[in-house]
Amino acid sequence: MTTVGIVTGAGRGMGAACAELLSDMVDTVLLVDLDAEAAAGRAKELTGRRAAVEPFGADVSDPARLAELAARVAELGTLRAVAHVAGISPTMADWRRVLTVDLVGTAMLVESLRPLVREGTAVVCFASMAPLLGAVADPAAVSAADAALDDPLDPGLHDRLRAALGDAIESPGMAYTWAKRGVHRFARRESVWFGQRGARICSVSPGIIDTPQGRQEADAHASMDALVRQTPLGRRGLPEEVAAVTAFLLSDQASFVNGIDVLVDGGVVAAVTAGRG
Repeated sequence: MTTVGIVTGAGRGMGAACAELLSDMVDTVLLVDLDAEAAAGRAKELTGRRAAVEPFGADVSDPARLAELAARVAELGTLRAVAHVAGISPTMADWRRVLTVDLVGTAMLVESLRPLVREGTAVVCFASMAPLLGAVADPAAVSAADAALDDPLDPGLHDRLRAALGDAIESPGMAYTWAKRGVHRFARRESVWFGQRGARICSVSPGIIDTPQGRQEADAHASMDALVRQTPLGRRGLPEEVAAVTAFLLSDQASFVNGIDVLVDGGVVAAVTAGRG
C-alpha cells in the first residue's frame, strides 16, 4: 500500500516546515501551493527523503483544481495524512476573500478528499489563536454567526455573516477571526464523521510565528509586537515548532486524538485571558 500525504501552503513558512516532516512519514507527498514555483522549489529541496515529492500548484478555493488534486491522490495510493496549512492573513485580501480561502477553502478541500478517507487517514486544519483572544458581547450575534459558520459551503455565507455581525465583518481582521473560529468548529463537527471511519481530524491554532506572512502582519499591526511581549515564553514561535505538533497529530502516536484544537502559542492566550499579559 502506497501512502500519500498532502501539505497545502507548502511553499514557505509553516507549510514548508510541515512538508519536511511529512516527507519522512509517507511514501508520496503532494506539495500544494498557489505559488507553483515555490512548491516546485520546496519539492526540489526535499528530494532524497523517504517520500517521493511532487509539487502541485493550486488555489485551495478552486473546486476544479481540488478535484484534480483528489484524482491525483487516488492515482498514487491511499490517503494517509493531510496538513492543510494554506491560508491568508488580514493584510493580504479583503474580507470576502479571507473568509473564502481560510474557511470555505478548508471545507472544500475536505469535501473533495472525503471519498478517499480510509481507516488511518488523519487531517490537521490550520486555524489560529485569534478567535480565542476575545469574545463578542452580543450572544444573539454570536449564535447567528456560528450558525452561518457551520454551513461553510453555503453560497450565502458572507451575507449571513454580515447580517449577523454588521459592518464589522468587513474588516479583514474581523473576517479572519471569524473564519478561524469556523475552522475550529468545522474540525469538531467533522471528527464524528471521520471517527466513524477509523479516521481523525483536528485543528492547530498557531500564535505569533516567525514566518514571512507573520512578519508582514507585524509590520502592519503594532498589536502583534504587543502580543509577543505578552507571550510568557517571551518570543515568537518557529515554523518548525508548529510543524512538530502537526506531525504528531498526523502520526500513529496520536491515534486516539480526534476533534480537538491544539493551541501552539507560547502561552499568550492564557496570559491575555487571565489578565496577566
